[in-house]
Amino acid sequence: MSRLLNRVCPGLFLDSVVLMQISRSIASLEGVDDSALMIGTPSNLDLLDGAGLLSDSSRKATGGDLIIALRAKNDATAASAMAKAESLLEQPVVAQSETVDLQPRTLRSALGNLPDANLALISVPGDFAAAEARKALRAGLHVMLFSDNVSVSEEVELKREAAEAGLLVMGPDCGTSVIGGVMLGFANRIPQGDIGIVGASGTGLQEISCLLTQAGHGISHAVGVGGRDLSDQVGALSTLAALEMLEADAATRHILLVSKPPSPAVAERVVNALGHSKKTATVCFIGADEPTLPDNVSFTRTLKAAAEEATGSLGKETKSELQYTIPQLASGRKLVKGLFSGGTLAAEAQVIFLDQGVPVSSNAPIAGAMVSDAATGHVLLDLGSDEYTQGRPHPMIDPAVREAEIVQSLADPTVAVILLDVVIGYGAHPDPAGEIARVVLATQKDRPVVVASVTGTDEDPQGRKSQKEKLADAGILVAPSNADAAKLALHCISRNA
Repeated sequence: MSRLLNRVCPGLFLDSVVLMQISRSIASLEGVDDSALMIGTPSNLDLLDGAGLLSDSSRKATGGDLIIALRAKNDATAASAMAKAESLLEQPVVAQSETVDLQPRTLRSALGNLPDANLALISVPGDFAAAEARKALRAGLHVMLFSDNVSVSEEVELKREAAEAGLLVMGPDCGTSVIGGVMLGFANRIPQGDIGIVGASGTGLQEISCLLTQAGHGISHAVGVGGRDLSDQVGALSTLAALEMLEADAATRHILLVSKPPSPAVAERVVNALGHSKKTATVCFIGADEPTLPDNVSFTRTLKAAAEEATGSLGKETKSELQYTIPQLASGRKLVKGLFSGGTLAAEAQVIFLDQGVPVSSNAPIAGAMVSDAATGHVLLDLGSDEYTQGRPHPMIDPAVREAEIVQSLADPTVAVILLDVVIGYGAHPDPAGEIARVVLATQKDRPVVVASVTGTDEDPQGRKSQKEKLADAGILVAPSNADAAKLALHCISRNA
């Protein structure tokens, strides 16, 4: 019988990314079924309870407490795993293998250590995030709000206060930004250049910036604004502020804006702002119809097309789907199963399918796609969405989150192609391709074709070239971009029709 073990650490707080990395390390131990390290806010208690990881002894934990929760095969394994977790908490290590400095416990003390700082990265539970962001703004700091579970009303208040102070709020739920070459959150090592990016999508921003790198270009800044910024409620407050800042930035020649489709009114407001710019711009509202555009603005429906439009060139790794050797599949294999860690990458794949007249469904459908639980046929899933990540690390941090889905799809006799994204960079798993290759190699006989792309650069800690080689060595077809991978998946289907 498995053993559930909790420990409450009063007054201990660590960044959520660090906690997820420690959780991943514990979950990977032999005999450990599941683990999570979370601050004891009411919402996190609900998540732990829903995941079956909350013991009665932890139900009175508060937002000032850290909960270590794990389930293991027996008492001895649970005790050993708990000791390991406590050891990691004493000297937490981030993806870059740098020791986290635990000395500054408040924003004020951090500013005492870095009085010239102009930006605060806020990564605390959502219940406290708005208050900390407000403190940062009132200290004259720009804010990157990595935290989620911040209400829309709080978001609007923060962004209005920032606008009045001439500051910028990136987020909430902003996972990626690169400001002046400094990587924040989940980010890739991109060369400096003259293209400025504003993104209401973390993985979309990553994919575009990495495609620019493949094409031999770089970026001035990549500003994440949070997924709700272009909604009617928020009204593009941070997007408009970021565009104004890029307009004033002498290092920025071209501006690229990426988002899932905003409301028509907000889209018009943003495009009009770009129309008053002295710079050229590219807008990528993924899967949306083209709005009326001023002369200096171009429009695309995919991330790949946006990168090509911004650079005026194709990436160096262009490869037609006709250049791949496609194996012959069993007659019953007809369907594509997409298992994505990046929600925007799943959306771009849906665009590719729909633009080629192929019906598709998803748990996060774009316009024209169906809801996955109400349809059969090709399915493209966003495994980073809440229903898959509640109480668990994001699949970019822990590939094991989608391992069960890959194994199930490999065994499904109706699946012809498994379509995957591999997102690397700072904050991501140290070897996601290796984990995928291990799972795929375990099922070599009569399996579906596996198609993947790697979002990242050769300068990232994992190394894009190395990740591609690991996938190829496992018999996985590796495409130059996420859009190319989606086209290749459809080509595999047509070749086996």
